[in-house]
Amino acid sequence: MTPDAHILIVEDDDDLAQTLQRSLERRGFAVSRFSSAEEMRKATMPVMPSHAVVDLKLTGDSGLTCVDYLHRLNPDMRIVVLTGFASIATAVEAIKLGAAHYLTKPSGTDDILAAFERGEGDADIQPDGRPTTIKTLEWEKIHETLLATDFNISETARRLGMHRRTLARKLAKWQVR
Repeated sequence: MTPDAHILIVEDDDDLAQTLQRSLERRGFAVSRFSSAEEMRKATMPVMPSHAVVDLKLTGDSGLTCVDYLHRLNPDMRIVVLTGFASIATAVEAIKLGAAHYLTKPSGTDDILAAFERGEGDADIQPDGRPTTIKTLEWEKIHETLLATDFNISETARRLGMHRRTLARKLAKWQVR
């Protein structure tokens, strides 16, 4: 990736977005930053970004909506989804919608730049050998349902057949930053 690349950041955590922007600009990249998918769609960009970093859980629309929009806008754009709420369901959907890579927070600038460069999968990656636990399956089902309900806690609890407070407690226990 050449330093003349234009990178788009869509992240609603202002501190993280600002830190990432400064780090990328120090390395010579041009950066545009938005805090929501809606703000990004309304903006007029003088230069089409070649790369994008998109947070999965944005205020308003999901980051997956943003990935879909950006991929339709420019199918050659390298998009990395960055999330503190990783799940298999969202990783699969992000890749299907056009993301090149899916990283969990915390990920540094070097991790993001490496993800942009990585074009092919790695067939030599070994499965971790651990059996999937009931807790992991529950966590993935919760996140899959959260995604389907656009992160609406009440609707997610209803669809999972649990009390809203129970779901809120589970999310508080598993919260990843």
